[in-house]
Amino acid sequence: MYVVTGATGFIGSNLLAEMQQRGYRDIVAVDNFGSDAKWKNIAKRGALQFIFPHQLQDFLIEHKQEIKAVLHLGAISSTTETDVDKIVANNFQLTIQLYHFCRTASIPLVYASSAATYGAGERGFIDRDDPAFLASLQPLNPYGWSKNAVDKYISTHISSLHSSKLSQVVGLKFFNVYGPNEYHKGMQMSVVRHFFEQFRTTGRVRLFKSYRDDCAHGEQRRDFVWVGDCVNVMLWMLEHPQVSGLFNVGTGNATSYNVVAQSIARCMNIEPVIEYIDMPDSVRNQYQYFTEADLTKLRSVGYDAPFTSVPDGVAQYVGGFLATDDIYR
Repeated sequence: MYVVTGATGFIGSNLLAEMQQRGYRDIVAVDNFGSDAKWKNIAKRGALQFIFPHQLQDFLIEHKQEIKAVLHLGAISSTTETDVDKIVANNFQLTIQLYHFCRTASIPLVYASSAATYGAGERGFIDRDDPAFLASLQPLNPYGWSKNAVDKYISTHISSLHSSKLSQVVGLKFFNVYGPNEYHKGMQMSVVRHFFEQFRTTGRVRLFKSYRDDCAHGEQRRDFVWVGDCVNVMLWMLEHPQVSGLFNVGTGNATSYNVVAQSIARCMNIEPVIEYIDMPDSVRNQYQYFTEADLTKLRSVGYDAPFTSVPDGVAQYVGGFLATDDIYR
C-alpha cells in the first residue's frame, strides 16, 4: 500500500488523482477533513482507505510489511502562520518521526520541502543537501524555517550513517505551485486563483508596487509551477528508488506577475487591466522579488520531462477548471 499524508489538500489530492489514473492501488489517505469542503477534493477518487493523522503511527507499525512507500505532504502550509509550536509539531516533529520509521523499515519516503527555505535567495536557489549549506540559508518565516530544519536534520543524519545501502529519501523543494483543488487555502491560494477571482469580480487585478529601482511595478518574478508537474516528479521518484536527496521542483524560468495577469486575462477574453498598489509595511522587508528553480540536479539524475509554461498552465487551469462548473480534479 501507498501512504499519502495531506491527502485532501492541494498537492495531495492532485497526487491521489494521478496515482489512481496510473493504476496505483491500495492508497491510504491521511488527513484531517475539518468542517470545510476539503472532502470535495477527493470526491471523484475510487476506493481509498482513510485515517486521521493521530492514528498514523499505530497504522504504520501495524502495516509496515505492506507499505511500499510514504509520500508526505501533510503540513501547516501557511507562510503567515505565527504559532511556531504548532508549526514545529506538524512540520518538523511529524516529518522526523516518519523519516525514522521509513529508515528503520527500509520504506521509501518522498516528502515536501519548499522553496521558502531559500529566504530572499541570498545564497541562490541551488538544491544542495549538505548540512553546512542548509545551515547557511535564511528563511523569512516560521514555515520556511521549519522546512529547512527538516532538511538539515535528515541531511545530517544521513551523512552520519556512512552506508551505501540506505532506502530512498527524497525532499522536494516546491516553488510557487498553482492548479485545481486549492480553493480551500484562502489567502494562501496561488496568485493565479486570486487574479482570476479579481478579474471575474472587479474586471481588474491589483499588484504590489515595486520598491526597488531595478524592478518595475509588476515585474517581480517567481517560478510558478503547474501542480501536475509536481505530481509527475513525485511519481518519477517512486519509480526510481535509487535516487535520493533534495531536489528543486519548478519550471526553471521565473515569470513576472504582469505576465501571469495578462495570461489569465487572455484566457478570459478580457482586457488585462492592472492596478499597482502599495505593499504593506509588514510585507515589505520579507518580500521575495525573484525566485527561480535551478533544475541542474534534477536533470542530472535522469528526470527529463518538460515543465509546463505559465501561459499553458494558466490555460489548463482557467479553461479546464476555474471557468467551468466543476473546479475539482
